[in-house]
Amino acid sequence: MKQGFKYLLIALLLVGSLSAVQAQKFGYLNSALVLTEMPETLAADDQMAAFQKQLEAEAQKKAEDLQAKISKYIQEAQSGVLTPVQMQEQEAALTKEQEAFAAYEQELYVKVQSKREELYEPILQKVQDAIDAVGKENGYQFIFDISVMNVVVYADEAENVIDLVKAKL
Repeated sequence: MKQGFKYLLIALLLVGSLSAVQAQKFGYLNSALVLTEMPETLAADDQMAAFQKQLEAEAQKKAEDLQAKISKYIQEAQSGVLTPVQMQEQEAALTKEQEAFAAYEQELYVKVQSKREELYEPILQKVQDAIDAVGKENGYQFIFDISVMNVVVYADEAENVIDLVKAKL
């Protein structure tokens, strides 16, 4: 009698577990595709390109100025115009300028990263909000993003939520 009850209890738990698993709803989308089709992303891309072009022009000018100073020093050093003391002083000054230029390049990198974050963060948040809304409204327990490492190896096209997310945007 106890054995029969135990088997009945296990069977009920298994049936309950299976029905809970069957009730789960999964969806997927390609967020990279959603992002590329958003007008906000295209505008942000244009702004980033213009910003980077401006910074590159400034960096190029500084690099050319530094290179001109180095060339002038080499020419003066080879022609014997400079004394050994003057050569050491100019070498020290040029080394300092090269270090300052390297720091400037790092600063530009940080500026580009900050600008990228400033421009794209609101767009990414908007997409995430739309995905969250689609998930809640349509009863999805999980929505997978196949643009990241393509983790989903099979998906029924009927559960592609990309159109729902686009509609939310």
